[in-house]
Amino acid sequence: MAKLAGPQFFNMFRGALIGTAEAVPGISGGTVALITGVYEKLIGGAGNLTSAVRIAATDLPRGKGGSRAVAEVKKVDWGVLVPLLIGMAAALVLAAKLIAPLVKEEPTNAYAVFFGLVLASLWVPFSSSGRRWRPLDYVLGLAVAAGAFVLTGLPPAQMPTHPLIVTAAGALAICALVLPGVSGSFILLTLGLYEPTIDAVNERNFAHLGAFAVGCVVGLALFVKLLKWLLENYHHMTLVVMTGLMAGSLRALWPWQDDDRTLLAPSGETGLTFALAGVGALVVIAVLIVEHRAKKRRESAPAGRGRHARVPAPDTDTDAGADADADAGAGAEFAGDPRGR
Repeated sequence: MAKLAGPQFFNMFRGALIGTAEAVPGISGGTVALITGVYEKLIGGAGNLTSAVRIAATDLPRGKGGSRAVAEVKKVDWGVLVPLLIGMAAALVLAAKLIAPLVKEEPTNAYAVFFGLVLASLWVPFSSSGRRWRPLDYVLGLAVAAGAFVLTGLPPAQMPTHPLIVTAAGALAICALVLPGVSGSFILLTLGLYEPTIDAVNERNFAHLGAFAVGCVVGLALFVKLLKWLLENYHHMTLVVMTGLMAGSLRALWPWQDDDRTLLAPSGETGLTFALAGVGALVVIAVLIVEHRAKKRRESAPAGRGRHARVPAPDTDTDAGADADADAGAGAEFAGDPRGR
């Protein structure tokens, strides 16, 4: 699998951005993964790992060994995936302590930044679908956007923190993590389980976190393989749907809304709010420019100049001349030239 540009600390930074996004209701970690260029790498790696677990579960009891499972594991680009996961885990814990309370204290300004970020990031799936959008694609995208708009307007519920319910919530949240435009934290907020889960992270409530983790594993196993298959076989149509999801989910990030998610007209310090939305959009544009330039540099780099390029040992002039004479003689003999006889 192709390596991503940038050192491992940059991949950790990408993972930290994804983890931070997942701690904030309304912004999707999948959206940030798209912006930073690691989305399909994450989906592919997760798909390979779930395949490895499934193959091992069927092959080992039958005495077939683990060679097929190991082959799937080797397909994962661990040099990219491990730094991403480390960054995600560390940022998720820190964001739960630092950013989530900030969003609660300054919701209008915080959501303005996120609104601009997601709005600008619509360009990523729109331009990455592989071909020009047709009228039917726009119709599908608008239909999906309308559905996402309605779903993100549902008022929050209050579900009990029973382990089975927490497990089911974990399965839904992890599906939202890997699906751009849908926020895992927003799903938890809709179910009334966002604050209990954040509290469980801060208070190290391992019973709650264990049930949530089980749900994440189950949801990942069921959903990520489907998404991986869709990206491989229906790449354009899948990204059309993702664009619609991201567009419709902007409703959840509208800076002016009440506790029941009713949209309100702009009020208060509207100039500052719109300026912060512009800052969020500029951050995405800057990231996309950096990624585009890095891609151009990789494409324009001469072949064989990588750090693993093989450099032949220098030959002496005598050896080179002898090799040239021998090659000329062999070629002449093969062609029937008398000089080679």
